Amino acid sequence: MSPPPENSSAAKSARFIPSGEFSGEERRILLQLAHEAILSALDGRKISFTAPSPHLFEPRGAFTTLYVRGELRGCVGYVSPAEPLYQTIIDTARAAAFEDSRFYPITRPDLPGLEVSLSVLSALQPITPENVEVGRHGLVVALAGHRGLLLPQVPVEHGWDRAQFLEQTCRKAGLPLDAWQKGAALEAFTAEVFGDRD
Repeated sequence: MSPPPENSSAAKSARFIPSGEFSGEERRILLQLAHEAILSALDGRKISFTAPSPHLFEPRGAFTTLYVRGELRGCVGYVSPAEPLYQTIIDTARAAAFEDSRFYPITRPDLPGLEVSLSVLSALQPITPENVEVGRHGLVVALAGHRGLLLPQVPVEHGWDRAQFLEQTCRKAGLPLDAWQKGAALEAFTAEVFGDRD
């Protein structure tokens, strides 16, 4: 069943609405940790970190997105919580910097222009198309062994309405654009997004 149409101009003016679970100090620590993870990898040394808050020990899914002088240079993450959050940030920061095959690896000359954005995810929950909220939900679409994910901020950045968001998540999964209307499983999550620019 098709969701009710959304006004395209309204979707374009929508703001991404992050949740506010983490304190300013916890955000600062996690961003600093992402930078340190990349620098320590470039230096060929291990990273030493003791989480000052039990909150940062909780297993959480997260994505690390990297920009160099405003241009996207890597984005890697885990949807399902497999490790403590602080370790997930270390792992995804290094993977975004050096293992995202879409981009050249981060090098030392890139560091002065490097900006980090972190997205800490909630648990996945099944959702119907008409309940998807642009600016609030991230989406996972799955069908016949194909799976695609888009973070909550993506449709806002591109000015998509709900239907376009569903279609583009299907595209990300390698599925037909209308797969969300033809039996694909939909799951939603929210994300707390923060970065160096904040």
